[in-house]
Amino acid sequence: MNELPVIDVSALVDPASSPEARLAVGRVIDAACRTSGFLLVTGHGINPALRDDLEALHREFFALPDDVKAAIAMPRGGSSWRGWFPVGGELTSGVPDLKEGVYYGVELGPEDPRVVSGTPLHGANQLPESPPALGPTVLRWIDEVTALGQALLRGLALGLGVPEDWFAAHVTADPTVLFRAFHYPPGDAGSWGVGEHTDYGLITLLAQDHHGGLQVKGDGVWLDVPADPYVFVVNLGDMLDRMTRGRYRSDPHRVRNLSGQDRVSFPLFLDPSWDARVTPLPDSVFADDATPEDDAASRWDGASVHEWDGVYGDYLTAKVSRVFPALFATVVD
Repeated sequence: MNELPVIDVSALVDPASSPEARLAVGRVIDAACRTSGFLLVTGHGINPALRDDLEALHREFFALPDDVKAAIAMPRGGSSWRGWFPVGGELTSGVPDLKEGVYYGVELGPEDPRVVSGTPLHGANQLPESPPALGPTVLRWIDEVTALGQALLRGLALGLGVPEDWFAAHVTADPTVLFRAFHYPPGDAGSWGVGEHTDYGLITLLAQDHHGGLQVKGDGVWLDVPADPYVFVVNLGDMLDRMTRGRYRSDPHRVRNLSGQDRVSFPLFLDPSWDARVTPLPDSVFADDATPEDDAASRWDGASVHEWDGVYGDYLTAKVSRVFPALFATVVD
């Protein structure tokens, strides 16, 4: 893997496209996913002006003093796990990341059963008062990029040879949707914006600025991911690795900002429903394939996604508890 696949997904997002056109794109996605856990997606239909507004408003927010940003600090959000954290406040493999960020998610009111029951990572967003346009822009972005993600999952299903609505019917009837805005101050060769890791769920849809710094590991080699603000970087998560029995891999990735400039990025995680039991796809999907060996020994965390069994919420909670261990201990029973 010396470069990432570039895929035009316009047929998946155009409601007027034919079944044949959608199937063709699905087959291209499937072929790409069998060689790379990262894809570059064009033809996605997200307005460039919306992306530009998202970046400009977050740059304005991140430029505020820390004591002002702390008005929406994550501990204020309780178990909903929303809000701002300072540089060094998030850990990867126990090491503080050189970044700050804001956690967002699907907006849920106090009457929602998951909020009433205190389900972790569910609730209302903490949206800053300044800049005032940031909150509405974030919520619009979550809606539009989630819709794009669902279209990509339909394409994946077609490429795998299962019904187009397979993911929606089995694991994303009520998807866990988490959105992050990250700010990386300039770093050096001795610091990491984010250390080596994989994502936990199904797919991540990432919008970047133009500064670069993201790297993906394939075949033991680290590859720089091109930084085009208007091309989505889509990567596969642990649950998709598990569901495809390792035919698709959740490739490790990391970030080091050596641009000398402040870098911002915007990943949205489209994951299984909180209570979904994530199991492999039907045997018929892989009738002609040899089962790859479990890659647990070479994974960044040494853990097997194929031996694990349970509901997605338990998997995610266990992972998140290591990212903010002190905060997790105070807000989650």
